[in-house]
Amino acid sequence: MKVSAFAAGCGAVVENVQLAALSDQQIVELRSIFAEHGVIFFRDQVLSPSEHHRFATRFGDIHINPFFKSIDGFADIAQVRKEKGQQTNIGGGWHTDHSYDDEPAMGSILVARDLPAKGGDTRFANLANAYDTLSDGLKKTVESLRAVHSNVHIYGKDGLYAGTDIADTLSGSDKVGNAVHPVVIKHPESGRKVLYVNPAHTICFEDWSVEESRPLLDYLYAHVDKPATTCSFNWQSGSVAFWDNRSTWHFANNDYHGEARLMHRITLSGSVLDGV
Repeated sequence: MKVSAFAAGCGAVVENVQLAALSDQQIVELRSIFAEHGVIFFRDQVLSPSEHHRFATRFGDIHINPFFKSIDGFADIAQVRKEKGQQTNIGGGWHTDHSYDDEPAMGSILVARDLPAKGGDTRFANLANAYDTLSDGLKKTVESLRAVHSNVHIYGKDGLYAGTDIADTLSGSDKVGNAVHPVVIKHPESGRKVLYVNPAHTICFEDWSVEESRPLLDYLYAHVDKPATTCSFNWQSGSVAFWDNRSTWHFANNDYHGEARLMHRITLSGSVLDGV
């Protein structure tokens, strides 16, 4: 395998490999690359749904998302779909998948199936690098905090998506909930400190009001969303992205109105996150 940086502070590209035919040693190597970079990209892959499923299970157990419809024959492969006539897309804002769960997802594997002629890129942010570039004083402050994460305002019956043109493609509004996690976590594999808040799901700091939390959260979000810690992945036929939900954000651009986009996503189960 050939590994190269995708951007200076975000992501890596892995070449000379087919995900459908990996050796056990290559899986070991990919685990290390994944932990180091947070998001890894692959091009020119030939990956059927069954091969997508098999690749995922070599990294861990699969978590079935209760809100997304699955593809025929594979209950654990979710459709991330936008039709030609729809204006709203899934994931059109910075977020971390499943931070609202008590045991947040370990990772997500997204495979391109149907792409618009242009647009539809996905942005990523490296939260370990973001933590590293905070001041020493702010590091001490955020390391002492815990934050409340929720999906009620997004997937609940009166949530963000309920009044949009994709409401009929989602389900599970009765399965929403909250969780509390450290604001700075220790990554289970790399050991690095990671800033673990995100704009979509973090509501407030534990024992703080929403109003009190907002200025500091907004500062942290602005700190993450900088060229030094972000990148934008341009999808092509055969592209695959594998990201670590514990150490990255992602953001699906919604700039291809009038065209369809279909991605297949598998989410990998995680564990309770420990603070530092």
